[in-house]
Amino acid sequence: MSSQNPTIVTSADLKFPTRPVDGHKGTFGRVLAIGGSLGMSGSICLTATAALRGGAGLVTAAVPASVQAIVAGFEPSYMTVALACDQHGQIGDESVEVVREIVAGQSAIAIGPGLGQSTAAADLLLSVLKEAPCPVVLDADALNLAAEFQIFHRSELVGDWVITPHPGEFARLTGLSSTVINQQRETVAMEFAASHGICVVLKGAGTVVTDGQRLYVNTSGNSGMATGGSGDVLTGLISALIAQGISVFDAAAIGVYLHGIAGDIAAERHSQPGLIASDLVCCIGDAWLRFLHNPSV
Repeated sequence: MSSQNPTIVTSADLKFPTRPVDGHKGTFGRVLAIGGSLGMSGSICLTATAALRGGAGLVTAAVPASVQAIVAGFEPSYMTVALACDQHGQIGDESVEVVREIVAGQSAIAIGPGLGQSTAAADLLLSVLKEAPCPVVLDADALNLAAEFQIFHRSELVGDWVITPHPGEFARLTGLSSTVINQQRETVAMEFAASHGICVVLKGAGTVVTDGQRLYVNTSGNSGMATGGSGDVLTGLISALIAQGISVFDAAAIGVYLHGIAGDIAAERHSQPGLIASDLVCCIGDAWLRFLHNPSV
């Protein structure tokens, strides 16, 4: 099917993962969240915690040793792995070997929040994309590195990937201006997804989700969600849904919709101006309840 004639998906079409009554931690998947750096530890904390709230059975945050204690202290329900770090508290050169060992057995990998844009971070990203045994969700600095190193144009790199750019990040990936992107959101997202065989989540009001064949335009959420860390929460949510065994497109669409519902609930409690990203994490449980009781809310 042409990317210009996609199958339109609505919120009523979204099917959430099932949870068998005899399920255990392994049943609901393992998420590895890679990122964080000195001064940017909060981003990966939000991603890892959102992955837990999204329903993943086990979540591990792989972070530079400089911030491991901070990340571990944020939420006791996920595990942490310390990676080598440089003198700036960012990912170090020796991190590749450690991550190479821990990607095995993962159900989904989230990479990018707080990662930094060093050469070591680029090497780590390339290693993950080459060796990941599962889908990968790329956000934030992973997208900036992908643009700088033309990762999506490398024929040897093929995988089941989701990218979650805002218009500025998508402009760097595509070479288009933010103005053009905002004027033709559905078209440019579909074309990029179809050309590179990936799922694109183009964030913003009416977030677009497409794999080049299907198209979902989100209807939940509000402008209070335009706050630092909101995208990190979304990355964790999508990763958790992938880990539970559904396709990357379905996971991305459901994740975007749930994320918006959580934002609407948070705004009801705290106002749109007063909403912060950690409020979204706290409201994911209520968003699940609202969605499961009425998928078309």
